Amino acid sequence: MEIRILSAADVTAALPMPAAITAMRRAFGQLSAGRADVPLRARVGTEKGVTLLMPAYMRQSRELGIKIVSIYGDNPELGLPIIAATALVLNPETGFPLALMDGSRLTAIRTGAGGGLAADLLARRDASVVGLFGAGVQARAQLQAVLAVRPIRRVNLISRTRASAEKLAAEIAAWPHAPAVTVVNTPRQAVARADIVIAATTSSTPVFDGRDLRPGTHVTGVGSFTPTMQEVDAETVRRARIIVDSRAACSAEAGDLIIPGAKIEAELGEIVNGQQPGRQSADEITFFKSVGVAVQDAVAAAAVLKEAERLGLGTVVTI
Repeated sequence: MEIRILSAADVTAALPMPAAITAMRRAFGQLSAGRADVPLRARVGTEKGVTLLMPAYMRQSRELGIKIVSIYGDNPELGLPIIAATALVLNPETGFPLALMDGSRLTAIRTGAGGGLAADLLARRDASVVGLFGAGVQARAQLQAVLAVRPIRRVNLISRTRASAEKLAAEIAAWPHAPAVTVVNTPRQAVARADIVIAATTSSTPVFDGRDLRPGTHVTGVGSFTPTMQEVDAETVRRARIIVDSRAACSAEAGDLIIPGAKIEAELGEIVNGQQPGRQSADEITFFKSVGVAVQDAVAAAAVLKEAERLGLGTVVTI
């Protein structure tokens, strides 16, 4: 039995953002059409941490995968990241493993691509200014995804520390066709002139005031992932049409929606499938909330494997 081992660099090379967005269109469409099997996330704990298993099978496109995520809070004392993630692609005909790859990079790209797909379906076509909250891995991925679907000219960036914001601004300046980046001092400065607002922080409390949003703004929130975290405030939720990656997942995990008792209007896949409309007017405020679903990992990992095979990436080992 042969299995292809793929590093984070291999995953990045095999899954450029436009291809990842295409993969997420397929993933969310099948999820909302009831053509995906997504068992409940399994959890096993040890004295030091917890490991989560997230499997999914796409019945239409026949992609089968499992992501394994371990969260160990003491790891930094050992010089290791708190979170370790791997993704396994399986052959749906035989159940045999086909590839094992870095799951952290896969997660970053597929989550960013979900936000990019949402922006493509919900943001105004002339959107050109982004208000970006956060300067971590996901902030980068979300911005890269929006750049793939809209002609962004300017980014107003704010983070918990100015140093991290300036570091990201310098990195963005080196990207091909980079937008102009301004590190701003207040949330209002980030939001007031933005066409698209991205919240990608670890904050448990709102990072901006929804009253500052202009009519026609699209908001993506990916930072909060528990019922008690509220990265996006109730005023934004009140003013916006709410779109989610998964009704079931967001109803259980998204404090942004749970705390204010928000009404979910549609899943992203319902818009992909034509069951629900995308943007309905130039003045509509839209809010895409994502907590992440296993179908994203299964489809993204399968796309990585296909391209890695074509490009000859990774190391094939016999086990």
